[in-house]
Amino acid sequence: MKTRAVRLYGVNDLRLEEFELPEIKDDEILARVVSDSICMSTYKAVIQGTKHKRVPEDIAVNPVITGHEFAGVIEAVGKDWKHQFEAGQKFAVQPALNYKGSPYAPGYSFKYFGGNATYIIIPREVMELGFLLNYEGRGFYEASLAEPMSCIIGGFHSNYHTETGKYVHNMGIIKGGNMALLAGAGPMGLGAIDYAINCDRKPGLLVVTDIDDTRLQRAEQLFSIEAAKAKGVELKFINTKKCENIVEILKDITGGKGYDDVFVYAPVSSLIEQADAILGKDGCMNFFAGPTDTNFKAQVNFYNVHYSPTHIMGSTGGNADDMRESLDMCAKGLINPAVMLTHIGGIDSVIDTTLNLPNIPGSKKLIYSGINMELTAIDEFAEKGKNDPFFAGLAEITAANKGLWSAEAEEYLLKHKQEKY
Repeated sequence: MKTRAVRLYGVNDLRLEEFELPEIKDDEILARVVSDSICMSTYKAVIQGTKHKRVPEDIAVNPVITGHEFAGVIEAVGKDWKHQFEAGQKFAVQPALNYKGSPYAPGYSFKYFGGNATYIIIPREVMELGFLLNYEGRGFYEASLAEPMSCIIGGFHSNYHTETGKYVHNMGIIKGGNMALLAGAGPMGLGAIDYAINCDRKPGLLVVTDIDDTRLQRAEQLFSIEAAKAKGVELKFINTKKCENIVEILKDITGGKGYDDVFVYAPVSSLIEQADAILGKDGCMNFFAGPTDTNFKAQVNFYNVHYSPTHIMGSTGGNADDMRESLDMCAKGLINPAVMLTHIGGIDSVIDTTLNLPNIPGSKKLIYSGINMELTAIDEFAEKGKNDPFFAGLAEITAANKGLWSAEAEEYLLKHKQEKY
């Protein structure tokens, strides 16, 4: 079977190619990819090439398929897995394999396994680990975004707190506590707001900071202060660029107590130092944003680490349980990962989007692997619709859904752009 895929050959060397997939083995599964969300981690792998820990040394002769936030449909099942999977099943994948200590993962390491492709071969280790996950929701985009949402969920679970006189770490954020999301109006921050307001251990106070009014205004449109209050969360948005002494302002909001949980969503030294300064007693700072600089540093108050005691940790992804929680909450309508989406495109837009990802405004970019379509911002549908009935239809659907992508929009897209659907 032929597949069409974007493959990485070296630093900034991405190529959209069509090639033949081998016949699947008894311990493999053939699948059709429907959607993949482009992650900043993919951009980092592309600009680093073989220096990236997940990228093999021989990609110049054995290129790898990019994309790790994907979902689709199983096409054929090797005999070893017929007792568990069947053709026609919808799926999502937990990409953090860590199989027998190997750093390899889909989207970074495999010749035939990645999200920026029409058809892929899922290797046995994915099924052995239980990381090929059944998905019963309506929209494939939700399953694609379940992976970044699982990373957010994993961050909330990996924070920890202690008890005086006891050698225990109580895992997870403080229920009813004070929480701050710094640089929190980007895609991951929006997902974190959604989860924080709707999870089973929601904070009592949630402060979201950013330096961009447009991002903050969109965040407040998606998550109103009134709606959050109705769910027991006091939600505040602050543009720190307009504040002279932001640490003092943030601490004053808590009555001087400080924050139990602080998440940093941008790799900026001053932001880390700000997070450290607003931690309260036994507060935990989670450095979520991965830097590309191996010498990235920031100053930390170790007096507070010793006496308060404050904690610092980092989380880079979720596990299979986090992924299942994400899929379950999506299916139940408790969270809506579409809040992270601002752009939609086809497989022919993957290369330019990936290479220019830091410079493209907005939040998550979702790719439908089986179609060709220029990457287009959702808020540009109406303008394009003036001359194109297809975009006019999309604009009407998204406008009826508060400007957000939806299962209805996805079905309309696939119906008009890909004959198979």
